[in-house]
Amino acid sequence: MHEHLTILGIALVILGYGYFSKLLNRYNISGPMVFTAVGILLSPLFLGSGPIQPNSEAVQIVAEIALILVLFSDAAALNLVHLKSQWRLPTRLLFVAMPITIILTTYAAQYFFPGEELIYLFLLALILAPTDAALGKAVVSDTRIPETVRNTINVESGLNDGIVFPVLLTTLAIIASEGGGQNSGWLGYIAQQIAIGAVAGGLVGWAGAKLAQMAMKREWMEHHYYNLIPIALAIFAYYFAEHFGGNGYIAAFFGGLLLGNTDPQMKEHVENFAESEGEFLIMVTFLIFGLVFVPATIAYWDMKAWIFALLSLTVLRMLPVVIGFGRFKLDVSTRLFIGWFGPRGIASILYILVAVGQLGDVKGHETVFAVATLTILLSILLHGLSAQPLAILYSKSHREGEIKGEENTRLS
Repeated sequence: MHEHLTILGIALVILGYGYFSKLLNRYNISGPMVFTAVGILLSPLFLGSGPIQPNSEAVQIVAEIALILVLFSDAAALNLVHLKSQWRLPTRLLFVAMPITIILTTYAAQYFFPGEELIYLFLLALILAPTDAALGKAVVSDTRIPETVRNTINVESGLNDGIVFPVLLTTLAIIASEGGGQNSGWLGYIAQQIAIGAVAGGLVGWAGAKLAQMAMKREWMEHHYYNLIPIALAIFAYYFAEHFGGNGYIAAFFGGLLLGNTDPQMKEHVENFAESEGEFLIMVTFLIFGLVFVPATIAYWDMKAWIFALLSLTVLRMLPVVIGFGRFKLDVSTRLFIGWFGPRGIASILYILVAVGQLGDVKGHETVFAVATLTILLSILLHGLSAQPLAILYSKSHREGEIKGEENTRLS
């Protein structure tokens, strides 16, 4: 009965939010906020039925498909040619600010949760490392915000999940090897996973793009399959890599990267899918987050968890961004603006699901997953509410020409 109520709830919330989405956005109520809230309302916290386990087959299948499509579409959206001309700021975020954030988060977590193993605290930092531009959609879609700033936030959120994921896999492999009494072999295993995954995925993406170009040029393909072919390629890249001993998620990322930069037309269709059917899958993931993880972890939300979650969204994220931009002539308000809009959303949710799926049991480490869940929940709420007001406020004092000049000029 509970499953049927859940399905009915999904249908009703899609109808309700779909009809009034633009109206709700005027009041800073975002899709992730609505779907997460509905998930909580449908959860055992309100319906009183038994909890849904995070490692249940249905939850894991949805998470697997969602992560494949998120990695594929994020990578396909990256324009490598354009990135070459505007690489400095995103590179600083990805390779300076993000490692600092992970290190600070790990050691701050050790102070707050001294009873947890360091490797699990590092896992927590990795889960919370990726950002989700969709939670601050009003920022990245507002043309009043300088394009350089919007591009920096977008590129960071598009690339950081793909960069962090191999490290996450490595960490999970270490934890699993320690739990299984095997202290060697994991490094070679991870290297194999990444290398074969990247090659297999890149091959599928490139070959799929070339075949699509030929099929469209000769008019072999019906138009309504244009949006479906890239998604099928994403799933095929996943299983193709897995068959040869590679990691399917890495393959999905590199498949999207090669496809999007080989065939601009197919890239456009990936974006079209991501804005419609892909958006539906992501919203369902937020609903699952509210339905499964909030009730499963709420008992562990003590004062330390609340304080750490707030620090994760503010100081532990914003300070590394301020430091990471180093000698660039970016004013403090721009650094803080970019630092604040590092929401934790879909990638962090899916990373939790991957971790639960890989480890099987989180018994004894519930606090780690509880803190991650609380941080994501606060981010959905706070970034959703603040995106539009802060975008308007920031745009009043910053113009595109000024930011470009600051990006290309360093302090002597």
